[in-house]
Amino acid sequence: MKRNIILSLTCLTAMLFILPSFGQGVNKITDKEKKEGWILLFNGKDFTGWRQCNGTTMPINWTIEENAMKVFTGEGKKPGSGANGDIIYSDKKFKNFELSIDWKVSKMANSGIFFNIREVPGRPIYYAAPEVQVLDNVDATDNKNPTHLAGSLYDIIAADPETVHPAGEWNTIVIHVLDGKVTHTQNGTKVVEYEMWTPAWDEMVANSKFRNFPGWKEGISKEGYIGLQDHGYPVWFRNIKIREL
Repeated sequence: MKRNIILSLTCLTAMLFILPSFGQGVNKITDKEKKEGWILLFNGKDFTGWRQCNGTTMPINWTIEENAMKVFTGEGKKPGSGANGDIIYSDKKFKNFELSIDWKVSKMANSGIFFNIREVPGRPIYYAAPEVQVLDNVDATDNKNPTHLAGSLYDIIAADPETVHPAGEWNTIVIHVLDGKVTHTQNGTKVVEYEMWTPAWDEMVANSKFRNFPGWKEGISKEGYIGLQDHGYPVWFRNIKIREL
C-alpha cells in the first residue's frame, strides 16, 4: 500500500509540471523565445498597452479571467450584438511579424483577430483589416460558410475545420506575415496561405463581402495594429505574443 501511495504521488507531481491547465507557462516568455525576439502583448494581470479601437480606454465589457483577457456580452445587449468593445494593442504598429494567440470560445461564440489595422475615426475595426476568424464551429449561427469557420481568413479563404478544438477548449493560432505573404497555423497545422497586394489577392477580395468596403477598396495597409473583436459573446484570449521579422 505504501509503495502504491508513493507511486500515486509521483504521478500527480509529474502531472502538475506537464499539464497546461495548471498554469505552467501561461503568459510567459521562455529564455529561448526571448532570444528569438518574442515579446508579450498581454501580461496576464491587466490591459497594459490595450484600448478600445478609436477610443482612449478599455471597454467595460472586458475583464481578466483565468489568466486571460475575456470579452463578454455588453450590458443591455443580446448575444451576438457587440457593445463597441473591439480593442487594439496600441503601443506599436507591426509590419512583418509572427503573432501567436491562445483563444477559447463559449458555446455559439464568434470573434476575430485582426492585423494591419488602420484606425480611422468613426470606422469599425474591420474597416480595412484582414480578420482571422474565431468561432464555435459547431453551434455558432455563422458556421454555414466554410470561410467563416475558425482559423479562416474571414470570408475569403477557408481553414480546415478538423484542426479546431471545440467550445470550452483552448486553441492556438499563429499568424505569420512577411512582405505580404501570410500563413495561419492552427493548433500546429498550417491551414491558410495567401499573399496580399497581388492580382490574386485583388481577385479574392472582389469575390468576398469586402469588395464594396471603402477601406478595402483603398487597400490594406502595409503595417498596422493588432486587434481583437467584440462580437457579443464570451471569448477568452491569452499567451498573446509577437516577434518582429
